[in-house]
Amino acid sequence: MSDPLLDVKNLKKYFPLRSSFLRRVTGQIQAVDGISFSLRRGETLGLVGESGCGKSTAGRTVLRLIPPTGGTVFFRGQDLLALKGDALRSARKSFQMIFQDPYASLNPRMTVGQIISEPSIIHGSIRGRALEEKTAALLEDVGLQADAAKKYPFEFSGGQRQRVSIARALALSPELIVADEPVSALDVSVQAQVLNLMKELRFRHNLTYLFISHDLSVVHHISDRVAVMYLGRIVELAEKQDLFSRPLHPYTEALLSAAPIPDVGKRGRRILLSGDVPSPLDPPSGCSFHPRCPKVMNICPKQVPELSDTGNGHMAACHLC
Repeated sequence: MSDPLLDVKNLKKYFPLRSSFLRRVTGQIQAVDGISFSLRRGETLGLVGESGCGKSTAGRTVLRLIPPTGGTVFFRGQDLLALKGDALRSARKSFQMIFQDPYASLNPRMTVGQIISEPSIIHGSIRGRALEEKTAALLEDVGLQADAAKKYPFEFSGGQRQRVSIARALALSPELIVADEPVSALDVSVQAQVLNLMKELRFRHNLTYLFISHDLSVVHHISDRVAVMYLGRIVELAEKQDLFSRPLHPYTEALLSAAPIPDVGKRGRRILLSGDVPSPLDPPSGCSFHPRCPKVMNICPKQVPELSDTGNGHMAACHLC
């Protein structure tokens, strides 16, 4: 098997909590607590979990939009966390991000043409007439007319704005795109259009996606493999069909049982979890899921389960496995 495009090992991101007096550090919010995964070229890995589990922080930390607390991130065999200055700036052309809110991620004072051409101008890759032609081609690539370049973001709907964001992400011909809940702010009728567009672009431009979402149906539609996060850690990772048909971790089972089934005559057994999600400021000892787990054992509060292969690349971090 060829080397992965992206290889993340034991990535951590802790945010210090400071007191209002003297700004002393009084604690650490463990947003991402030692996650590991890899991405093969051309695949889509879905990263799914409840709001607040750390999946968006993980995506931003991988791209060094926020500095990590620990761990390693290798992209094409190169240590991204060791890059600085011009070397980091040059590497950024190969990975881009699509943000969740298309209303907040586009500069309202710039035209769509300026927004899409800005990355090329910053990196000095192309200018003049060639840049205008490239911008027009990118707009048509995402399903917009070339004359949209003269308009401002407020003149477009949410779905059209997200298409502009996708075009901007494609401007530097990246290999990796981190998509942070790119359809959650859109109407349901528009979500499928944008997802299908992303799937088409993936094959057309040989893209690799890290697709972050809390919606299992969306993840099932677009992903090849799925990683499930809970309280800053990956608790299960497997091929899509394997994970949806044979979940191993109790948290994954509960998530899947809560997903609506598009069949009037078919009802699954809903697993109701007790209690609330613990605070990442003071996570439970051992397995972080044990206070809510219906299958908790004596070892669970005492020992952190390792994410291990149970067969056929199906990884799970559970003492039951």
